[in-house]
Amino acid sequence: MELCGASALTWRTSISPSLHSSPQPTSVSEFRRVRVWCVKTDVNDSSQSVKGNQMTVSITGATGFIGSKLVQRLYEDNHSICVLTRSRSKAQSIFPVKDFPGIVIAEESQWKDCIQKSTGVVNLAGLPISTRWSSEIKKEIKQSRIGVTSKVVDSINSSTSDARPKVLVSATAVGYYGTSETQVFDEQSPSGNDYLSEVCREWEGKALAVDKDVRLALIRIGVVLGKDGGALAKMVPIFMMFAGGPLGSGKQWFSWIHIDDLVNLLCEALSNPSYKGVINGTAPNPVRLAEMCQHLGAVMGRPSWLPVPDLALKAVLGEGAIVVLEGQRVLPVRAKELGFSYKYPYIKEALKAILAQKVVV
Repeated sequence: MELCGASALTWRTSISPSLHSSPQPTSVSEFRRVRVWCVKTDVNDSSQSVKGNQMTVSITGATGFIGSKLVQRLYEDNHSICVLTRSRSKAQSIFPVKDFPGIVIAEESQWKDCIQKSTGVVNLAGLPISTRWSSEIKKEIKQSRIGVTSKVVDSINSSTSDARPKVLVSATAVGYYGTSETQVFDEQSPSGNDYLSEVCREWEGKALAVDKDVRLALIRIGVVLGKDGGALAKMVPIFMMFAGGPLGSGKQWFSWIHIDDLVNLLCEALSNPSYKGVINGTAPNPVRLAEMCQHLGAVMGRPSWLPVPDLALKAVLGEGAIVVLEGQRVLPVRAKELGFSYKYPYIKEALKAILAQKVVV
């Protein structure tokens, strides 16, 4: 089976006093960096588990926080991997030959060949969204997702039936639902009407164009928590300085998932034929942001009472402040129906497990 992947909407906001100062300028060019990875195996039965069979998997966004963990998991399970990238040097630095012998690193001109030789594809690529939004950056946020997804889908669709990947696992985000402090969202809920909802609709729309013989799983990912990346890696240093606290009111919902659970979910989506259509990639017990910060402070033995005001965030992020000032309560109804087992269903246990490890700050 052949697999490829791409990155979802990424939350990179820091809870920091620096939010009160002028933001550093960000060049549009740095948002064009998209990484794609491929993994190849000789297994043709998609009903077999990832761990029990060798596969060939192609992955976009493989050098990112989520993608790198997925690659490590697949590699440990003896699958063949092809990294599709626009930066060979970065991919080589993250996956050095001495540590990852056998991984193929393919530049953009080789993506199509890699994808068509894969059993499955995981699509995880996308520009981070928590920055000051200008019209140009908003265009880049959208294009970084739909552009790579279109390229992946076109490569799959143009392959012959005997060489076509069996499954496409394509990341999207809970931003699809819009924001609300009162509504509860599941996979059947309609899309919202804000900018991020629009991005997610178009993003998913490109993935839905894949050949109907290819099983498609759309994973709407929430805020991913782990020891060395994502939102938590930004928050921990601030709490260590006794300056941690919620963003804005703290009443906004925080739909989260532990990185280990998300990687397990992606692996299940690759191998289990029952995983098709939309699946929310969130833990079953979302919390409000103030509660999350309270748990984080308690686990770290630090106060969590110092909020970052709305005005400070808007001064730094402009329209992009919606990413952290508003949220959504998303439930993983489909994953639970499929019998997916969460290692970390509750935020307190997830934080304890993460902080028991060495956190890179």
